[in-house]
Amino acid sequence: MTETTIRRFGQGPLSRVSALVYTLLVVELLIVATTLPGLAGLVLLDRDAANIPLAAACALPAGPALSAALYALHRRRLDLADLHPASAFWRGYRMNIGGVLKLYVPWLAGLTVLGTTFANFGAAGVPGWWAVLLAVVALATALWGANALVITSLFAFRARDVARLAVYFLFSTPRVALGNACLAVVAAGVTLVATEAALTLLGSVFAAALLLNSRPLIAEVTEKFTVQGATAQGDSPEGPRDDS
Repeated sequence: MTETTIRRFGQGPLSRVSALVYTLLVVELLIVATTLPGLAGLVLLDRDAANIPLAAACALPAGPALSAALYALHRRRLDLADLHPASAFWRGYRMNIGGVLKLYVPWLAGLTVLGTTFANFGAAGVPGWWAVLLAVVALATALWGANALVITSLFAFRARDVARLAVYFLFSTPRVALGNACLAVVAAGVTLVATEAALTLLGSVFAAALLLNSRPLIAEVTEKFTVQGATAQGDSPEGPRDDS
């Protein structure tokens, strides 16, 4: 076998597709494994407004798992002969879990309050237009959470800086916000039509779609707020998550 043949092995179009499918499957299995306790609770809970806080508690493991999935997929290899998605997932999980939970827990708590309020809207005795306002606030909160999850998964910023950047990118990258809104609608539809388990089984696909849609955000963060894109203006931005 010649050196040229060795170099080309695992680098063709079919091999790249196979590498992507393999990576998605491995990441999906790890998402299920790391969210299994909470997933079991979600499946057993009735769809009742009183169970919304319990459902939020069951969803706690999903934040670090999705963060690790984003990290692993962002660093996936195109070469079929050089695939390590599991090690990348666990590396991302260990590095990101603290930073993710600092933002994910308050975000989930906020959505829980909004969901509980919306579910009991009829008993509140407030004007009907409040429902529209609540829906808009809930959507904005979800989109902020998506931005924050991507940023904290791929970059080493402080939690408060991630929170600010997530707000900033809601307005500076409207196409990203629109794409993430579509993903949120699809995720809600899958949950309503099927179950939370079905959504979890598509976790790696949703993570890949979120990552793909967030490319403009990632590029701008890298260019404006990290060492790679720093200019000679006395700034000291932080950098991406370490690959080692």
